[in-house]
Amino acid sequence: QVQLVESGGGLVQPGGSLRLSCAASGFAFSGEWMYWVRQAPGKGLEWVSTITPLGTGTDYADSVKGRFTISRANDKNTLYLEMNSLKSEDTAVYYCAKDIQGGVRGQGTQVTVSS
Repeated sequence: QVQLVESGGGLVQPGGSLRLSCAASGFAFSGEWMYWVRQAPGKGLEWVSTITPLGTGTDYADSVKGRFTISRANDKNTLYLEMNSLKSEDTAVYYCAKDIQGGVRGQGTQVTVSS
């Protein structure tokens, strides 16, 4: 069955950086568009970023453009999200997902940006 396991979250000060990882299994990862979505406290799921199967195309929400970078290693079935210049409003649970709505996603990893 599909498994998506996120890691790499934590507590970071404003302006800091984190790198999230997502280990995928149970499906043909290298053939799938992949996504990062997030859910801030008290809010719904928000799309963050998209990457094409070969990693040649990416897209970002305006709120993270220029600060976050999505990438993938198809030989390792792993999806990444490099997050720089973090802000308090980036505080959320981050999920990797097989669809842009986040319907098929992992358990999430908490990112807290606070001084």
